[in-house]
Amino acid sequence: MTDTQEITLWLAEPRGFCAGVRRAINLVEQALKTCPPPVYVRHEIVHNRHVIDDLKAKGAVFVEDLSVVPDGSTLIFSAHGVGKEIMSQAAAKHLHTIDATCPLVEKVHQQIIKYAEQNIDIIVIGKASHPEIIGTIGQIPGYKKLHVINSVEEAQKINIPTENPVGFVSQTTLSVDETSEIISVLKRRFPNLQGLAKKYICYATTNRQQAVKALASRAECIIILGSQNSSNSRQLKETALRNGARAAFLIDDSTELNWSAIAAYQNFGISAGASAPEYLIKKLLDDFRSRYHKINIRDVIVAEENVNFKP
Repeated sequence: MTDTQEITLWLAEPRGFCAGVRRAINLVEQALKTCPPPVYVRHEIVHNRHVIDDLKAKGAVFVEDLSVVPDGSTLIFSAHGVGKEIMSQAAAKHLHTIDATCPLVEKVHQQIIKYAEQNIDIIVIGKASHPEIIGTIGQIPGYKKLHVINSVEEAQKINIPTENPVGFVSQTTLSVDETSEIISVLKRRFPNLQGLAKKYICYATTNRQQAVKALASRAECIIILGSQNSSNSRQLKETALRNGARAAFLIDDSTELNWSAIAAYQNFGISAGASAPEYLIKKLLDDFRSRYHKINIRDVIVAEENVNFKP
């Protein structure tokens, strides 16, 4: 024991894997068992270093460029989705493809195609360089009335006539609050704005951010398990800081935690991004137990998730 003070660990619920991530990982694991090796995966199946390392150890080969994939091989599309061009490249190489795109991302794809068929202006809310946005835009290659924005300021400046019919879609892993602010601006600017029904907004993103808000009302220091390239994990850290946490850390695992930096705190909130495995939480709790004499563990439950997506 290195510290005799009493601390409380507040555990967010829900946290960690969402249904789309579980489905994607299961698809890779099934392919590794049933398809001739090697099994290729275009881009990281989900954005988490531990998941990728685990799957690499089982034989998965992750690639960005299909030119390195031998003709006739098995190729899995990541949970973020891909555009039509990637699908065409795979078909030209006669690849056996397995689509692990999250069904909620697939809903976004269907919606943007519907807008394009209506020949209306389309606003895509999200980071232009993120794989999910690249895949979404890639559903309608060459479409001229497409606008990508990622802030209230960009929503205010977007150059579309007010009277035009406009449809919008958004990245599923953004800040719920910030996205709502952007949509509010769009609604004020464009009376004929169309969008997906609220039920199609990613439940996992919403629930995990709400849980972190609840943590921030109880704990001075929030620890998020997740990789730096995980958008939803980064948003959990930012959500904590925007909602009252004095400090927030995003770490791949407990080995990255600066124990000296958190020594002044007594209440800790703990959560994990939608692509982070639960065993990382267990290891973090074990490390807390090895360092502190008295630990109280409390659950903070904001929702119950029973969503499952079939392969």
